[in-house]
Amino acid sequence: METTYTEQHIHEQIAAHIAAHARPLLVILGPTASGKTGSSIELAQRFNGEIISADSRQVYRHMDIGTAKITEEERAGVPHHLLDVVDPDARFTVSDFKRMAEAAADTILARGKVPILVGGTGLYIDVVTRNFVLAPENPEIRARLQRELDQEGPEALHARLAEMDPDSAAKFHPNNTRYVVRALEIAMTSGSAKRDEMRPPKYDVLKVGYVWEREKLYERIDARAEKQVEHGLFDETAQLLAMGYSRQLPSMSSLGYRESLEFLDGEITREQALALIQKNCRNYARRQMTWFKRYDDILWVKR
Repeated sequence: METTYTEQHIHEQIAAHIAAHARPLLVILGPTASGKTGSSIELAQRFNGEIISADSRQVYRHMDIGTAKITEEERAGVPHHLLDVVDPDARFTVSDFKRMAEAAADTILARGKVPILVGGTGLYIDVVTRNFVLAPENPEIRARLQRELDQEGPEALHARLAEMDPDSAAKFHPNNTRYVVRALEIAMTSGSAKRDEMRPPKYDVLKVGYVWEREKLYERIDARAEKQVEHGLFDETAQLLAMGYSRQLPSMSSLGYRESLEFLDGEITREQALALIQKNCRNYARRQMTWFKRYDDILWVKR
């Protein structure tokens, strides 16, 4: 990331892109707490757009505070897609996301509006913008890997992935168990680190990324975590347990919720839980930027 642009330049680029292409897709990306949500609302209002969430956690119902899900009021009348689409105990795959996101984008384009894909889950963005043909699933191997995960823990599976597919292992944190299991499933099914294949893109993509100086971004991350705790993150987690959702679910292992479970179990104090959420979110932001820096087609806006 060497060049950054002003907001005015970005607006000009977006306007020109929409005018020049029949199937434009605007992508708004960046690390957590970088201001994607507010910027996407402004751009949707300016360019007659509708928003498709590319956040792997915001697909879950009842998980609002911990996922920093945009409220109805904050949406300011802008239609949003792929929020609250499954319950926390439902299996939601990258293939599910690709299918639903493309259906939403096609519907938005058919109405003469602009689809705006917004989020920080790099894999979700990639499968749509690069039109991956996802490798077939192998339920038997997946079930075996899930049992091994329960018995041996995430570090053991991640170490095995590092042996079989070092590139994938470098992308995913050991606690990102869903993607670690999926990458191992592909490698074990094919006998190699087989990559998902790409077909010609379905959309004319323009990517815009928002970035801050590291210390400023960390301040924003810390402040947002404080706000989430103040607004009831621990109560939300307790309510999910009361509703019967298992703490072993992939949805419950995501940032904010796994630390909340430790607090609710009495393993750490409230202050320790907050500090741990802040630390883990900062680490997550670093991994997100590592993912995005692989690409040279992002127009970066420095905040």
